[in-house]
Amino acid sequence: MGFGVLRLEGRNMALLEVDAIRFPAEDDHTLKLRAIFRHVLRIIERHHPDELAIEAQFFGKNVQSMLKLGRAQGVAIAAALHREIPVVEYAPKRVKQSITGNGNATKEQVAAMLVSILGVKDLPTSTDATDALAVAVCHALANGTAAKGPLPKAARGTGDWGSFIRNNPGRVKS
Repeated sequence: MGFGVLRLEGRNMALLEVDAIRFPAEDDHTLKLRAIFRHVLRIIERHHPDELAIEAQFFGKNVQSMLKLGRAQGVAIAAALHREIPVVEYAPKRVKQSITGNGNATKEQVAAMLVSILGVKDLPTSTDATDALAVAVCHALANGTAAKGPLPKAARGTGDWGSFIRNNPGRVKS
């Protein structure tokens, strides 16, 4: 399970921490849930966040994996609620759309845009960590509390076709 913590000052975002919690595959699932709860509480104690943003459930082919993921998400949500922190969920496509302008972007494209948005040199190679960080950045952008920083206008995905055409003349054919 990945997590990302941002500090928002005015319209600026600063990355405080990003990582992933890992467990041995043979560990009992209920013990993993307890560990997730405790780990999320430690993150809350360390950073005192105002809100928790989490990726909403998505439908997969493996029902057992989906159930385990839902339980893990529920435990993380319960830890936030235990500390009276509001929780907001975002659909995976919405996260990708807000970060890259494309709801079908790859995990690698999302990670590359996060490096640009946050102005950092690199991020962990764990896609769990970068996915979680993308949710945090999506939430900051959705609230209008953060600017996209160094992104060029053409990458912002404004939904305005006139702006897209003006900013991407080489991508439009007659």
